[in-house]
This record gives sequence, structure tokens and C-alpha cells, in this order.
Amino acid sequence: MKKFFVHESSYIDDGAKIGEGTKIWHFSHIMTDSIIGKDCNIGQNVLISPKVIIGNNVKIQNNVSLYTGVICEDNVFLGPSMVFTNIINPRSEVVRRNDYVKTLVMKGASIGANATIICGNTIGKYAMVGAGSVVTKNIPDYSIFVGNPSKQIGWISEYGYKMHFNDNGIFKCEYSNKVYKLVNNKVKVTNE
Repeated sequence: MKKFFVHESSYIDDGAKIGEGTKIWHFSHIMTDSIIGKDCNIGQNVLISPKVIIGNNVKIQNNVSLYTGVICEDNVFLGPSMVFTNIINPRSEVVRRNDYVKTLVMKGASIGANATIICGNTIGKYAMVGAGSVVTKNIPDYSIFVGNPSKQIGWISEYGYKMHFNDNGIFKCEYSNKVYKLVNNKVKVTNE
């Protein structure tokens, strides 16, 4: 007996692995050898290609395609109609199925609606990519990136609020009580 929900209009290919409590909504296609964790919510018209790996509690909004080479860790949010690529130099007449490039979205990261992630990049832990942004390089943990090409405009907490560090490079989140420290342009949680 299945321990996940699949809307009758969606297709799940043989060999796909889907975790308990996951919900797959209208017109989505989960392809063979893909792995989806527990308690995920996969919106309408989502494609998950072979060998894509999705962690637990991942939220994928409508009209997102995750192509071979994409890995999303736990608690990732993918906004409506955002885009992943998996080939740097696509050509219709050149088959490059052995050249797919890995893209990693780390734990807790959020990618806004209509953003484009160029393959080969890593989106850091709890980073935020703004709606419509085009990511062309690695995104550091806890950073906020917006624009085309995307540029850093600040830092964001695990709770999702912009961080303003004091003169000692410390920020305390009033919602979670976590303390963050900024050292050499890197953010670390100091009270875990």
C-alpha cells in the first residue's frame, strides 16, 4: 500500500522512490530512478527527471522542472516556474546526455519564482535567491542574492529574516534565539 499521495492525472515511472507522506499534485511526472524524500509537496505540472535526488520536506511549487544532475537537500523551497539547467552548452543536434552538470541546493535554501539556476552551481544552506534572479555562480550559506546576473544584497537567518550584524559581527534572531556570527564573509550559527 502506498504511503504517499499521487493525483490521478500524474505519472510515476517504475523505479522512482517516493517517501512517506509526500503529496504529488496534478499533471506531474516523476521519472525512473529519481528519489523523493518524506513529507514533500510537489505542485502541479512538475517534472522530476531520472536520478534527481530530493530530500525530506521539500516544497516544489507549480511548473518546476528538475533535470538530471539536480540535488535538493532537506527543507528546500522551489518557487513557481523557477528553472534549473543541466547542460552548459546545449545544441539541438548534439547529444550531451553524458555531460549533465550537477547542481546542489543545500538544506533550507529558498529559490524564488521564475529564478534561473545555471547548472554547476551550489546554493548554500538557508540561502535565499530572489524571484526572477539568474544564478551564475555559487551562492554562500545564509546569503541573499537577487538580479540578473544575481548579486549578493545581504544575509538571511534560518527563520527567513534579513540579518543586520553588530560591530562584533553578531546577530541574534528574535524569533528562534539563534546567534549568528559573520567572520571573513561567512556566516556560522554559534549557539548550536
